[in-house]
Amino acid sequence: MQLNRRRFIEGATATAVAISWQNPLFAAAEANEDGPWDIVAVRNGGPVVMFEAGIAVLGGMKAFVKKGQHVVIKPNIAWDQPPEVPANTNPDLVAAIVKHCFAAGADKVTAFDHTCHNWERSYKTSGIAKAVTDAGGKMAPANLEDHYREVELPKAKILKKALIHKAMLDADVFINVPVLKHHGGAKLSLCMKNLMGVVWDRRFFHNQGLDQCIADLCFAPRKPDLNIIDAYRILRKNGPQGRAEEDGELAKYQLLGTDMVTLDAAAAKLYGMKPQDLGFVRMAGEMGGGQADLTKVKIKRITLET
Repeated sequence: MQLNRRRFIEGATATAVAISWQNPLFAAAEANEDGPWDIVAVRNGGPVVMFEAGIAVLGGMKAFVKKGQHVVIKPNIAWDQPPEVPANTNPDLVAAIVKHCFAAGADKVTAFDHTCHNWERSYKTSGIAKAVTDAGGKMAPANLEDHYREVELPKAKILKKALIHKAMLDADVFINVPVLKHHGGAKLSLCMKNLMGVVWDRRFFHNQGLDQCIADLCFAPRKPDLNIIDAYRILRKNGPQGRAEEDGELAKYQLLGTDMVTLDAAAAKLYGMKPQDLGFVRMAGEMGGGQADLTKVKIKRITLET
């Protein structure tokens, strides 16, 4: 699998990368000011190198993880797809996050997702189970209702209560690691959308209003302490599952920050869309779930040297 992934990267078209370099998120001149930064946007590197550059700007993992804490990581592992089809989070990035958590003093690191395909196959085929366990972490199942606990979301408009995975609710530190990809219903799958994988009944979202229910997740009793959007390879079509390697684009980007709404707005721009065109971003911003107006946030832009 590793050799296949390397061959694919080496054989990726120059056109895909050239298009990415013209991205509007990086068009603005870097402001002559210091942090703290709302978003760290990194480009032109591998998943691990970009993560290490970005987390350093935010103060390192020790800014989020303290000695003896239990860290829970929520990648996208929804699909029985290999890393060559970017329907799931890059496993090398997940492994790096696990290692940094332990280096910061974490006592335990757990990863999980309520998958759409068979959970054991998805965990294995995505490469994430091996990545996590090789780095010293553990995978948690999420396929039974007993893995969830009912909570109330009083500030939500539709999703007033939900069964949410106990690992997320009980974590000392919760890290959200979605992959940037096309989605047939929500247009894009990002930070907020990735949290559908912590909820037991996803059918409720689709039946009652997908965008609003995604926005309502901003008001869950447990929010991510850190969000890392994997845009190393992005799924441009046939999302959220993808069908073939050709559905993906080698883009070499990564976004880090604490506000899901802000990051989703930035990722929309990165993808080539207007943030207000995503219903869940617009709704979450209007509800006070986060800052959707990128003119009001500070973005640290980092372009790595090849």
